[in-house]
Amino acid sequence: MSRFRKKGGKKLTAISTASLPDVIFMLLFFFMVTTVMRETTLIVKVKVPNATEVQKLERKSLVSYIYIGTPLRSQIYGTESRIQLNDRFATVSDIQNFIIAEREARDEADRGFLTTSLKVDEQVRMGIVTDVKQELRQIGAFRINYSARKRVEQ
Repeated sequence: MSRFRKKGGKKLTAISTASLPDVIFMLLFFFMVTTVMRETTLIVKVKVPNATEVQKLERKSLVSYIYIGTPLRSQIYGTESRIQLNDRFATVSDIQNFIIAEREARDEADRGFLTTSLKVDEQVRMGIVTDVKQELRQIGAFRINYSARKRVEQ
């Protein structure tokens, strides 16, 4: 009978790491392209109403959002409807400064296409929405969009 004998001195071959940086940068690029950064943190409850006719915005980079709803932390801020501009509460009089700042942040050619989108909770009374619209008219922001969900037909 023959004997099985291990040949001594065999070493494992080294793994080539020459392509490792390429793989790492490819993964990094993939995640940079596919990740969406959150613009604002909602501090008001916004459940937009259903709509029968919905149009999609074409250039979302030219949209400024105004959120109106009841505060999420109602035990601290109360249950009255509040306006949120970016990441803070605001009053109706703050809207003009907000729109001016949004216009200044855009290119000169795009300023005429700036749209103000109102994301209003479906339980909010129209009085505060009318006040916001009056402030937008005074500053000349006539492109107003109401955000809504498309009604699901069953």
